[in-house]
Amino acid sequence: MSNTNLQDYSHKRFNILTGEWVLVSPHRAKRPWQGQNEEVNNEKRPTHDPSCYLCARNTRISGDVNPDYKDVFVFTNDFAALQNDSPTFNVNDGLLKAESETGICKVICFSPDHSKSLADMTSEEIQKVVFAWQKEYDELAKESTINYVQIFENKGAVMGCSNPHPHGQIWSQSTLPNEVDKKNTQQLNYYKEKNSSLLGDYLQQELAVKERIIFQNEDFVVLVPFWAVWPFETMIVPKKQKESVLDLNNEESFNYAEAISVITKTYDKLFNTSFPYSSGIHQAPTNGLDNSHWHFHMSFYPPLLRSATVKKFMVGYEMFGTPQRDITAEQAATRLRDLT
Repeated sequence: MSNTNLQDYSHKRFNILTGEWVLVSPHRAKRPWQGQNEEVNNEKRPTHDPSCYLCARNTRISGDVNPDYKDVFVFTNDFAALQNDSPTFNVNDGLLKAESETGICKVICFSPDHSKSLADMTSEEIQKVVFAWQKEYDELAKESTINYVQIFENKGAVMGCSNPHPHGQIWSQSTLPNEVDKKNTQQLNYYKEKNSSLLGDYLQQELAVKERIIFQNEDFVVLVPFWAVWPFETMIVPKKQKESVLDLNNEESFNYAEAISVITKTYDKLFNTSFPYSSGIHQAPTNGLDNSHWHFHMSFYPPLLRSATVKKFMVGYEMFGTPQRDITAEQAATRLRDLT
């Protein structure tokens, strides 16, 4: 799909997973930058921080003491955004509507080593994280009040992460979050019409043109989606349709871990810094319905734009109109692919 117009002129790209558009303005990438520059902190952290509430053997604010864990540690969030014991209620007063929402929130420490991130871990170590994701998804899915499990990570202070210890979160709740609901609808409609996976068919097209492919192994592909919003946004997609992480066997889970290892290490090489991002796994709901239309995937949304100190702000037009980007998906893919 070689189209020079996409690299030179403003245009819109359609996100097949959400049904929404993103404005692309490649000509703006040449504009000078006089905006805010972020501080870069590449200070080496200790392997154990006595003041860190996520490190092994330390006491959390709740008074609970972390075990002397050696790889992955999961616990219920001491400051959970969702409460599992909330009463059922709703408000329906004209145009004022509200409903109760319950859930279970957990924290997952990827490693006991305070100095590491996923980019510093081996594929074997990351596979243990994948195993933990599978275990939590399976156990939470069995809760009658849980209909969706959202696994995610915020890395770096610029992404609002208050603790540098390598960790992510798992929020599970009784209804589908907004983004998941949109993707559920888009995938279901496509599956009903084509009797095939929306992401599976998209992936075949990407593999054919190879413009936005960064890395692939036997089971997974890392690419910059055609409709990417963030400057160096990427997505990890299984080659075979899998509804959730629970569907991965041992070999597939390792290849998934390898894909995560490759992209996180590549990010760190891009601007020679510990690359900040928010990542998340979108997968089949746990609502007991037929979710054969789902094709799970993991997205990385990094904010850095031109260097380790210049980030992309979602403001102005992005807040009031449509998401917008300057560097094209193809340009971003080329830069990342050259670093793998």
